[in-house]
Amino acid sequence: MLKLVRLSEEYRPQLSAMKEDGPVRRYRIDLNEVGIVIRTLNELPEQIDRAAAWFHERWGIPEEAYRESMEESLRGNTPVPRWFLAFDGERIVGGCGVIENDFHPRTDLSPNVCAVYVDVAYRGRGIAGSLLDAACRELSENGIRTLYLLTDHEGFYERYGWEFFCEVTGYGESEPSRMYVHRVGKSM
Repeated sequence: MLKLVRLSEEYRPQLSAMKEDGPVRRYRIDLNEVGIVIRTLNELPEQIDRAAAWFHERWGIPEEAYRESMEESLRGNTPVPRWFLAFDGERIVGGCGVIENDFHPRTDLSPNVCAVYVDVAYRGRGIAGSLLDAACRELSENGIRTLYLLTDHEGFYERYGWEFFCEVTGYGESEPSRMYVHRVGKSM
């Protein structure tokens, strides 16, 4: 269970000591103090149906597609795919996955962090950063030192050590999106 988070202003007073890491100011706190816990789906296989439904409701990708990827993750034969969930008590409030390809033609840019989402009421608490950190750490522990991420966001992922890599037009898209890269050893 991971217990690291980049905190919004409202949680900073709870820290007994603040630490600045690298070029990005990082504040760390035990997530249990704010009621959020980051877990891998592999730790909670009984949550597969809830997790697949949660991602489907946020992204509109068929629930069965998520379930298939999650089932493959639970078989544990390879480090990819992997799924990460943020919980407030029993409620899923955020999540992300790591898959081979996030619906784009650049198969050389793999694996991809995908489906990063935090429910609106929980944003600004560092949950997305903690999910990204969890994904990067777990994949690194399994020998994968470079991850990619396709998004329309600009300025968000840079806060967590991701670097703009190139533009990629996803399948079914008319405009290119931003492909980011994260290499182990860079600031998270």
